[in-house]
Amino acid sequence: MKSYIRALNALSALGKPHFYWHIGLLILIFGFSIPSFAEDGVHAGLIYDQFPLSLADGQRTEAVGPLFYNQQKNSEKTWAIPPVFSHDADSVVESREDDFLYPLLTYEAYGKEYRWQFCELLSFAGGQEPDENGEQRFTIFPFYFQQRAPDTNENYIALIPFYGHLQHRLFRDKIFFVMFPLYGQSQKKDVVTDNYLFPFFHVRHGDGLSGWQFWPLVGSEHKGVTTLTNGFGDTTLVGGHDDFFAMWPIFFKSTSNIGAGGPARPQPGSGRYIKYRNGGVTNGLQTMWAVLPLYLQSRSPNRDVTDVLWPFFSWIEDREKKYHEWQGPWPFVIFTRGEGKTTSRVWPLFSRSHNATLESDSYLWPVYTFRRTHSDPLDLQRTRVAFYLYENTVEKNTATGVEKQRVDMLPFFTYHRDFNGNTRLQILAPVEPAVPDNRGIERNWSPLWSIWVSENNPQSGTSSQSFLWNLYRRESTPASKKCSLLFGLFQYQSDTEMKRVRLFYIPVFKTHPKTGRLADL
Repeated sequence: MKSYIRALNALSALGKPHFYWHIGLLILIFGFSIPSFAEDGVHAGLIYDQFPLSLADGQRTEAVGPLFYNQQKNSEKTWAIPPVFSHDADSVVESREDDFLYPLLTYEAYGKEYRWQFCELLSFAGGQEPDENGEQRFTIFPFYFQQRAPDTNENYIALIPFYGHLQHRLFRDKIFFVMFPLYGQSQKKDVVTDNYLFPFFHVRHGDGLSGWQFWPLVGSEHKGVTTLTNGFGDTTLVGGHDDFFAMWPIFFKSTSNIGAGGPARPQPGSGRYIKYRNGGVTNGLQTMWAVLPLYLQSRSPNRDVTDVLWPFFSWIEDREKKYHEWQGPWPFVIFTRGEGKTTSRVWPLFSRSHNATLESDSYLWPVYTFRRTHSDPLDLQRTRVAFYLYENTVEKNTATGVEKQRVDMLPFFTYHRDFNGNTRLQILAPVEPAVPDNRGIERNWSPLWSIWVSENNPQSGTSSQSFLWNLYRRESTPASKKCSLLFGLFQYQSDTEMKRVRLFYIPVFKTHPKTGRLADL
């Protein structure tokens, strides 16, 4: 009470012309300075509010509307100043995420591994592998690559385009270059390619392989039949190939899987059997040749393709998947019939296609589209109207019968229901439908436009609703109810012991819910 008297004296000294300003300040003083008015925490609407989470164990504090929040959710701790900065850490999984004006600058750490990233171009990563060998990487993509490790054989440095070498980067086992594109060498498994004036001229060699090209004029490559021995000592035949092109892509010819047909046979001089990599097909030879765009032909034991005026008119006979297909003109008109697949498409008017596990339909694309994947125990269905304007996704576990659902309508709302039945409705949602389940967006941007949030946990019986960042807030549990309105100027709370009402942060009355008798304030 002393703090109230001191505040009142200070206000009165300012004079009557500031009466209404005094009242406003007095309200804040009542909300933050008088402990007796905050038995269950301070509730001042979008200025400051603290409340338990509805969908998980934890607590959340919000202040200055959507511009600050601090949240404890199980073992995960998050605090943010949207959209400037957010910090998220989970001690159980040893993870940490920091965002600065997401997605401008991000920091991620999992255990001893970490990564900085700036606009998807500048990245700095490091840490230790599971064998405790320390390894640090620094990258300014696509100009500079560096790695340092205790094993000096794993060290590399590359300054593109001048000089450098890389290991296990850019989809290659090894890369070496000098004044690229004048010269560059790459290796993937046993195949080594030397490039001169990339991409015009290269020579290639490997296990049973040799080739060259002077692109786009002419090129040739040959690989003989080789063997591959696995850890059990079994030997597998790896088929060879012959490739040739002239005036690419006008003419090319390719023959693959050479010598890898037929059933398993004894290896000469031993009792072991040689297996064929193509699964034991009687004749695994595959051929393709083309004079584009006039004609293309592909033949194999399982599939034949013939194209005229490629890629518009095609005939496909797929013996493995058991269907035949006409395309003309692709991709607008497609008709497929057979045990393995059925399609009827006259795009964009309509399209219906299905097989044993997939279904895809559209009418007046993109006005309406439907996709379904069914492969026990997964049953996933997605319906869209005008791309992301409306989307309804249902994922069901056919073994247990439980399902989760997500409904989005851009930019109005997003709704979630998880496998436990927990639901969350957010209004507005101008970005979330296009990038669903993006943690960076949810942490840094969603609070700014979430003018209405409703959450319901059917298992615990808890629920909450918030309008305009807690200008109105309602919470409900099986044992209690709370309601706060207009910066907490009106507050109502009820439980099994008492009903309470506050006006302007001042307790107005308390009653016993069973007897209705007034209690002492």
